[in-house]
Amino acid sequence: MTLEKIVFVDLIEVVENGSIQVRTKTAIKEDGTEISSKFHRHVVVPGDNYSAEDAKVQAICAAVHTAEVIATYQAAQIPA
Repeated sequence: MTLEKIVFVDLIEVVENGSIQVRTKTAIKEDGTEISSKFHRHVVVPGDNYSAEDAKVQAICAAVHTAEVIATYQAAQIPA
């Protein structure tokens, strides 16, 4: 019996305000058959440091998080 734990980003979504929603899946496999899994979600908002993210997430953040998107997001966070 061989157990294997695999952790990977399985879903990346860009929402209207420029935030990037990231879902990470942790799967446990026994002899190649998945016997358990769980998900974790987190959000990378415009202006966040994303250097520790998965390479695919970094690439999307670099493309989406332009100076204009960051400024618009930050301006929306200030209460009126």
